[in-house]
Amino acid sequence: MAKMRTVDAAVKILEIEGATEAFGLPGAAINPFYSAMRAHGGIRHTLARHVEGASHMADGYSRAAAGNIGICIGTSGPAGTDMITGLYAAAADSVPILCITGQAPVAKLHKEDFQAVDIESIAKPLCKMAMTVLEPAQVPGAFAKAFQLMRSGRPGPVLLDLPMDVQLAEIEFDPDTYEPLPVEKPRASRRQAAKALDMLLAAERPLIVAGGGIINADASDRLVELAELLDVPVIPTLMGWGVIPDDHPLMAGMVGLQTSHRYGNATMLAADFVLGIGNRWANRHTGSISTYTAGRTFVHVDIEPTQIGRVFSPDLGITSDAGAFLDVVLEVARERRDDPDGGGLPDYTGWVADCAERKGRMQRKTHFEVQPIKPQRVYEEMNKAFGQDTTYVSTIGLSQIAGAQLLHVFGPRRWINAGQAGPLGWTVPAALGVVRGTPDATVVALSGDYDFQFMIEELAVGAQFNLPYVHVVVNNSYLGLIRQSQRGFEMDYHVSLAFDNVNSPETNGYGVDHVKVAEGLGCKAVRVEDPEQIAAGLAEAKQLAVTHRVPVIVEVILERVTNISMGTELDNVVEFEDLAERGADAPTATIALLD
Repeated sequence: MAKMRTVDAAVKILEIEGATEAFGLPGAAINPFYSAMRAHGGIRHTLARHVEGASHMADGYSRAAAGNIGICIGTSGPAGTDMITGLYAAAADSVPILCITGQAPVAKLHKEDFQAVDIESIAKPLCKMAMTVLEPAQVPGAFAKAFQLMRSGRPGPVLLDLPMDVQLAEIEFDPDTYEPLPVEKPRASRRQAAKALDMLLAAERPLIVAGGGIINADASDRLVELAELLDVPVIPTLMGWGVIPDDHPLMAGMVGLQTSHRYGNATMLAADFVLGIGNRWANRHTGSISTYTAGRTFVHVDIEPTQIGRVFSPDLGITSDAGAFLDVVLEVARERRDDPDGGGLPDYTGWVADCAERKGRMQRKTHFEVQPIKPQRVYEEMNKAFGQDTTYVSTIGLSQIAGAQLLHVFGPRRWINAGQAGPLGWTVPAALGVVRGTPDATVVALSGDYDFQFMIEELAVGAQFNLPYVHVVVNNSYLGLIRQSQRGFEMDYHVSLAFDNVNSPETNGYGVDHVKVAEGLGCKAVRVEDPEQIAAGLAEAKQLAVTHRVPVIVEVILERVTNISMGTELDNVVEFEDLAERGADAPTATIALLD
């Protein structure tokens, strides 16, 4: 067999496993690994400005590039600890990323050597595996196991920590005989699928709740086929948004306290049966469990057995990959439809019509002409400016909540969102990872001013590596969501980002001049303050991205105090603006409005 350094073997394994996109920063303790990447040339590396940014880039890449796994790389000590937020965001949303860190030599690990932190112990709660590889001969097996774990069951991140002396050691390794380990995913049985279908068909007002597990399984087409076959409305979760196009007649809206639609909540409350596929019953989706579950029967299908019953006890739980469940339940449903003696499938025409009626009557008003700009108008103009093939990237805050209420998504992996962890600063680096993963896509990021400022330095990465996308920054100079949550404490405390700057009069007291900062980092930027200029600003940004091949920022100056409609219960939504009364109030709605 060939004798080679462990890092050369590791890079060969990455190439064989198809993980050829890396984001990171070199450093003394990881330079042997970088030397192997340079020597072999099969892995493209994007130089980040912060290791946390590199982890979010790998996260965005994995979410967008179906089936591929992003890699983030850093040196010893703080590089690993900087990645922890990225590991949390990936783990929370079932995203596989591989973090590779350098480490002090094995003999120094117990001596508090320079930057010798026990990253294995720190990362382990957030990873499917976290391992400091102490023996050189373990390197091939550790990498093989990492890929098996990332792809098996519920996907998630892995961290491999490589001491310097382990990286430099030579081992016997034959790349030609390396084989990836088998991927293990549970599959629903025919009996389980038949039982779930029996329960659905016995209902009068059934719904399908479609989660991110369907997107992970690349099974959105089968979900739509099942919904159309049964004529059952679909409620996507925030992580499942896009499994069914927003303009599909069976798309019944989203449910929850924040990232939801009033018609979606009303339909959920009217339902008597819910089939959840690949979802977690996250608290922003369910709100009060007693309200959410009252009067309804639930079937829960999830790839991870410990997720079933974690939030509430379903009437039937099935451990299965979402795609495998859809395959078998579709088979059973087709047989029921075609069975001349079985009575066929129920007629849900009336129920579907009721859902459509709510959707046409409960649209939020978006068309406001006042200045300063209301955020609803921004999303209306985004719907007009960007086509159905657009991929949106966002993470947290009022911008994300309003985006989920008002934007439209028309396919899987076209809403890339850090749903559970929601780390501020995720959007810029994640968007760059998305561009790497889908270079031909139209990528549009959405941030508030605070999220945008968190990791703004990563814009330089987009300029250096020509990663074009449009980033809409809705600037109200407030920590808007935090400010709304402070109402319960009767305070407005340290939530303003505004300050006067005589050197930047263009900001009118809104604080940071994002246009100048973006341009200083090598990007292009446009500022919009008039609602009638939003469309022109977005059009200019799209053209600048094409011409200059860099990120382009569109900063929209909003009214400084902004509220977004939300509630504490599904049936108790606080509306800060009127609902649409006619088509002109919500011109980009995906359904004709009803009086």
